[in-house]
Amino acid sequence: MNNDQNTSLPSKYNPQAVEKDRYQFWLKGKYFEATGDQEKEPYTIVIPPPNVTGRLHLGHAWDTTMQDTISRMKRMQGYDVLWLPGMDHAGIATQSKVEEKLKEQGTNRHVLGREKFMETAWEWKEEYADFIRSQWEKLGLGLDYSRERFTLDDGLSGAVKEVFVKLYEKGYIYRGEYIINWDPKTRTALSDIEVIYEELHGKFYHMQYKIKDSDEMIEVATTRPETMLGDTAVAVHPTDDRYKHLIGKTVILPIVGREIKIVADEYVDMELGSGAVKITPAHDPNDFEIGNRHGLKRILVMHEDGSMNENAGKYEGLDRFECREQIVKDLQDQDVLFKIEDHTHQVGHSERSGAVVEPYLSTQWFVNMQPLADEAINLQNGEEKVNFVPDRFERTYLHWMENIRDWVISRQLWWGHRIPAWYHKETKEIYVGKEAPSDSENWEQDEDVLDTWFSSALWPFSTMGWPDEQSDDFKRYFPTDVLVTGYDIIFFWVARMIFQSKEFTKERPFKDVLIHGLIRDADGRKMSKSLGNGVDPMDVIDKYGADSLRYFLLTGSTPGQDLRFHWEKVESTWNFANKVWNASRFSLMNMEGFTYEDIDLSGEKTLADKWILTRLNETIDHVTKNTNKYEFGEAGRYLYNFIWDELCDWYIEMAKLPLNGEDEAKKNTTRSVLAYVLDQTMRMLHPYMPFITEEIWQQLPHQGESITVASWPEVKNAFHDETASTEMKRLVSIIKSVRNIRAEVDTPMSKQIKLLIQAENEEIVQELKNNKDYLERFCNPSELTIASELDIPEKAMSAVVTGAEIYLPLEGLIDFEKEIERLEKEVVKWNKEVERVQKKLANEGFVKKAPQEVVDAEKQKEQDYLEKHSKVKARLAELKG
Repeated sequence: MNNDQNTSLPSKYNPQAVEKDRYQFWLKGKYFEATGDQEKEPYTIVIPPPNVTGRLHLGHAWDTTMQDTISRMKRMQGYDVLWLPGMDHAGIATQSKVEEKLKEQGTNRHVLGREKFMETAWEWKEEYADFIRSQWEKLGLGLDYSRERFTLDDGLSGAVKEVFVKLYEKGYIYRGEYIINWDPKTRTALSDIEVIYEELHGKFYHMQYKIKDSDEMIEVATTRPETMLGDTAVAVHPTDDRYKHLIGKTVILPIVGREIKIVADEYVDMELGSGAVKITPAHDPNDFEIGNRHGLKRILVMHEDGSMNENAGKYEGLDRFECREQIVKDLQDQDVLFKIEDHTHQVGHSERSGAVVEPYLSTQWFVNMQPLADEAINLQNGEEKVNFVPDRFERTYLHWMENIRDWVISRQLWWGHRIPAWYHKETKEIYVGKEAPSDSENWEQDEDVLDTWFSSALWPFSTMGWPDEQSDDFKRYFPTDVLVTGYDIIFFWVARMIFQSKEFTKERPFKDVLIHGLIRDADGRKMSKSLGNGVDPMDVIDKYGADSLRYFLLTGSTPGQDLRFHWEKVESTWNFANKVWNASRFSLMNMEGFTYEDIDLSGEKTLADKWILTRLNETIDHVTKNTNKYEFGEAGRYLYNFIWDELCDWYIEMAKLPLNGEDEAKKNTTRSVLAYVLDQTMRMLHPYMPFITEEIWQQLPHQGESITVASWPEVKNAFHDETASTEMKRLVSIIKSVRNIRAEVDTPMSKQIKLLIQAENEEIVQELKNNKDYLERFCNPSELTIASELDIPEKAMSAVVTGAEIYLPLEGLIDFEKEIERLEKEVVKWNKEVERVQKKLANEGFVKKAPQEVVDAEKQKEQDYLEKHSKVKARLAELKG
């Protein structure tokens, strides 16, 4: 609490009340804004920009919570932290959403025209950007909004043009006619990694093409008979003895009647099928290469929407799959198609629309990837490499880079960065530049836009003001320190950022890349709309609060692994927050009027004081090291155990002794220790649970405006006391042993018992006597005896701890007659269980027929029952003896 305040926490922890308005308090204080303070070392994270296509999902919540945890900790450690927010225009995804909206309104982009459509798309962007910001707020993300960027803003557009022009001038960007992945639904090209392969049950169609002027036939097979309308050759292997005499001859293409050549090409596998393959250069990437080698014509038989075009003859206008059905029937009628086999194969689907991808001949813009990939691979051989966490993902990255293919970067869309290329209306000359040619009336700009990933690849440096390398932010905050992202976009995004950064800034874009997995449902299934198993993070926050969701996400997995979502686990983190709240509330009630200036840790400390300060030191060390290594789960679990088990269950309970006593000096020391430990603990917990820790910290005796800019805890060697740790460990072991014995014989804590402790030596005797107040408070003995030598009672419950033995005489602890009666019933019970399981295991039929794991489970039961039976009998004999 501030020195002029006298406030306390409400009796009930209500996360909605705690989190309400707190974010605005942080924003008003500008605590998240990078200051540019030259006396501080900069630390930079750029957010993976979410798409402006909808609301954030749990994966976004997980990803950004990790970044927020890192940035909050680094800010408290004294760094000048920049966590830069922004969003991605998400070309295909956003345009599809906007077009769906227009369809509902009874119109489309072609009716609107490009200019009006772009206005509608920008309206969509503003609407959903507001949604995303409101969700960032609910999650408590410490973003520097003064530097927020969008992949289509003016600065980033300038960077995109700069990169395109420079790569074009170096010969790395070219325009050409190639077979590309085509999405007939969205009518745009796709890069290889935007294609998702699914196993489908299809057919293999075997056909016979007639050799011209001969009775011979040549067998070919295909999974896509509709493409035969674009065949321009049949290929065989040059050394295949079956077909050597046919090379150079022609066959008559069924249905169409076109004459096509038989060519020899080493690509053909003689062992596969008939050893002869139909060649369709405009509809298959391998056929395209064969066609190039043999100068074959390229005949495109489909429109961009997947319907058959004028080259398909009588099938013109049919959908490609309707055409397949019809052409199969016609080929069967002509006895050309003689066999249809069931065939399971991998079929490419558009990641965005779900449509079956069509290999399609198209004129597109490409990036020649080999020189860029080589530089990126070389980067990983030097000291300034990108460090993958976990490091196994570096191999994943390198494998893709080492097997790189040219990148098709043009997209047949309107929403995106329009390609900075113009075509002369008369000469068809191509001009590439950041601005239109001076005589722009004679030129037409390319209609297409660039792949979304082209601009996203520049994100770490384009957001800092590049290509102006004198930009203050670029000079100070680039390269960035860490990128946090999922393993599913290593190829899409991480790799592209690395090679573009190396090419244009000569540096790595980030020092570390922290890779996490996917969030799955409780059964391990991927969350999806079709399965109906998705969970909205905002619903989780509405029920349990952002702090509970954050703590679950951070501690539920290890780096690189998937995370399963369980409502029960989120509830358990709420229970943890509630424990923190209640412990803090009790502590604050005992600090009424206590100010920061009153904190004095120089007084005489109890064993509990020394121990908790030592454990605090160890917790600070452990949490700091593991959070720095991105081991949030390990750090969080350690912090959880310290808070729940040691601070709440032990120290605060032990602190009640001096707090309720009459010694004011002891009270002041205990209040000081409690205030200090709670302050330091809230600081450690803050990056994980920012809302509740700020609320509690504001009530504690403190200096400063906000916990967000309070200093990170440091180990204080003066507070480290190994002896106190050893003594406290022994004390806790004794108390736990007494509690266990009481539970075993069903003796409540309210009933006083006789307690004898035989210590190993006089030093331990004195140690325990010095702390007998704790033993009396937590063991409730009617009589406490501590000595190095004792007359041990004949009938007693006992336990052994390090350095001491504990005895609880049975007389007075239990009712002998009732306990004997209970134990005799136990003997009968375990006799029956042993007899039952042994009878089952003696049954040869069961042992032979039952699964081995079932038999093993029964054998384990037998051992367990025998052991329990033996212990109960021994106990009974002891009592009767």
